[in-house]
Amino acid sequence: MTYAITQTCCSDATCVAVCPVNCIHPTPQERAFGSTEMLYVDPKTCIDCGACADACPVDAIFPVDSLPASQAGYAAINEAYFAGQDPGPVGTGPNFHRWSAPSFERSLPSDFAPIRVAVVGTGPAGMYAAEDLLLHTNAEVTLIDRLPVAGGLVRYGVAPDHPATKKVGDTFARFHDHPRVRMHLGVEIGKDITAAELAAHHDAVIYAVGASTDRRIGVPGEELPGSISATAFVAWYNAHPEVAPDAIDLSSRRVVVAGNGNVALDVARLLVADPAALAGTDIADHALAALRASKVREVVLLGRRGPEHAAYSASELLALKHLPGVDLMVDDHDPRTAATIDGAAAGGKAELLRGVPRETVDWSRTPGSGRRIVLRFHSAPVRVLGDDSVRAVRVTGGPGELDIPAGTLLRAVGYRGVPVAGLPFDEATGTVPHEGGRVTGMPGTYVVGWIKRGPSGGIGANRACAAETVGTLLDDAVAGALPAPAPAPKAFLRLARSRSRHVVDAKGLAAIDRAELARGRDGGRPRVKFGTVPELIAAAKGGRWKLSS
Repeated sequence: MTYAITQTCCSDATCVAVCPVNCIHPTPQERAFGSTEMLYVDPKTCIDCGACADACPVDAIFPVDSLPASQAGYAAINEAYFAGQDPGPVGTGPNFHRWSAPSFERSLPSDFAPIRVAVVGTGPAGMYAAEDLLLHTNAEVTLIDRLPVAGGLVRYGVAPDHPATKKVGDTFARFHDHPRVRMHLGVEIGKDITAAELAAHHDAVIYAVGASTDRRIGVPGEELPGSISATAFVAWYNAHPEVAPDAIDLSSRRVVVAGNGNVALDVARLLVADPAALAGTDIADHALAALRASKVREVVLLGRRGPEHAAYSASELLALKHLPGVDLMVDDHDPRTAATIDGAAAGGKAELLRGVPRETVDWSRTPGSGRRIVLRFHSAPVRVLGDDSVRAVRVTGGPGELDIPAGTLLRAVGYRGVPVAGLPFDEATGTVPHEGGRVTGMPGTYVVGWIKRGPSGGIGANRACAAETVGTLLDDAVAGALPAPAPAPKAFLRLARSRSRHVVDAKGLAAIDRAELARGRDGGRPRVKFGTVPELIAAAKGGRWKLSS
């Protein structure tokens, strides 16, 4: 029996480090690392020890023989990655597979003095950077977030029906109360405290602020009510305090989603999923109530190119194919789509659509009572129609343009970074200019994550990204290139409390966690999140709360 890596793989390579036979690839030392959708177990090399499964932070690795029907396809996906590959000579030694030579990329002097580093942002990118500093140096770390709760995209970006993926947050949480960590949540850099003030209190500052807005489609009518960014929709169902509970209207029977990446599949799946199944997740109370009353019966996913170029991962498509009570179909409006699917090579994205029903959809008909998702390739929006709100989306495809009646358009064509006050910004890429993570022209200032490299890569990609940035920071520290902070360490705490009325520390964050778990137990759910800043602050202070209706 061999093991297989499944849908929730975060690609952070924790499993690679513990495998005794080097059967998980690509490794961080290989060129393909960071460019594949996930990591893969070589069934010919795996010795069934289970070390990888024990180490996986997101519970993505299972014995092939125990995979449920919905994930059985991952055995073939793992095996297909190694098809035709020659592992090369093994050589001598106790292992059954060749290892790369040891590499020691960092070397700190024995008298390396403690440095004070601020990390702005408590999502995966920021926490991987903090973890690196805390485990491998004697640095003192200040964690800062503009929201009064930690987590970033783990808390507010992962779909509620992917609870295993959220478990990576437990890995980060162990550093929240680390003895060399000081936490200041509810403090916004550029508003409460300037970038210059933050830098003056620390040897170095790492910005891990992500890409918090969405890219625009750029078509007429995009600003109509009912045209919503997927960014806002994801935040809405995850109880983000900056999105109102009534921000989403689900009164239309059909929703059009522009885009076919993983976020597009997430929102499509949530729109037609069984609310009873979502009731066992940490979905926002208001979103669960809205989905129970929802009239949405059909979601149309528009892909500008063909199925072979779809932006979604194979794992997310497999999950869509096994969604209970939901039909998946392909709009057969363009002959290129069927030809690509039928002629696709094994293991490709298009091949996974073989067997999915295909038909040329009559868009003039109102969706029926059943729930379905329609994949429409070779089609893009050109205009959003409506007077006071969206009533249809005009799209390309077939012999000409056509109108798809819909009351909602969800734009899922990518995220985009926003300028950080006091830092340079590249409008073309939506990132902060840098060299190896070092912000151009600002000694002691660094970036990591999507604000550094753009909105690409999942949770695990931030680990290697953080390693590069922290390595650059340490090189600068050893070279004496970091500006020394003037104030004493406790001075920043006094400054933060003088600028922000409600600063949440590690104890306050733990109180929020206990309160949300208690709300979940009261409602028979794993967790019920607080959806407003006042509720979060009250919980942090041990205040009372009530279960939302």
